[in-house]
Formats: sequence, C-alpha cells, structure tokens
Amino acid sequence: MRALILTALIASTAACTWVPIESGGKSVRVLPAGPVAPGCVAKGEIVVSVKSKVGFYNRNPLRVQEELETLARNEAPSAGANAIQASAPPADGSQRFSAWQCR
Repeated sequence: MRALILTALIASTAACTWVPIESGGKSVRVLPAGPVAPGCVAKGEIVVSVKSKVGFYNRNPLRVQEELETLARNEAPSAGANAIQASAPPADGSQRFSAWQCR
C-alpha cells in the first residue's frame, strides 16, 4: 500500500511545473540556436539548475528543460539582458545560457 501511495504521489508531481515566470522574465526573449543578430551585446552567462529526479523517478526531460529556460529568463534582467540563448543542452538538471542585450 505504501509503495502505491508513493508511486501515485511521484506521478502526480511529475507533470507539475515548479518554476513560475516572474514579471521581469516575461519580457525576456529566448533566441534560437545559431548566430545572434547584429545589435545584440553579450552580457555574460547564466547557469541554472532544477531537480531532474524525484527519488528514483526521472522527471520528464521536456518539463525540466522548460523549467531551466524559465529560471534563465527570470535571471536575465539582473544580468542586464533582455534575451537568452542556450549554450548547451540540459545535463543532469543543469543548463548554461548566454545572456544578451538586444535592440
């Protein structure tokens, strides 16, 4: 019975998004991979991380990636950036983003 309750609890939290977008992050653009448009100035790097596992359960990789992007968007304004671009794919619940100030 305990195992059934634990499994149900993990399954119900696996679909949840735990990272809300903040007001400053709403205006931050996510740039596609590739060259950055002229007129964008590099503002540094943002490294973010979330839980990719809950106990023995691996969370949905797309959900983890969405949360990492949301965290990076939330951090961008404090770096003086209005755009972010993934520098590498997520690995073990962590990801690097380049921060940009674009016109």
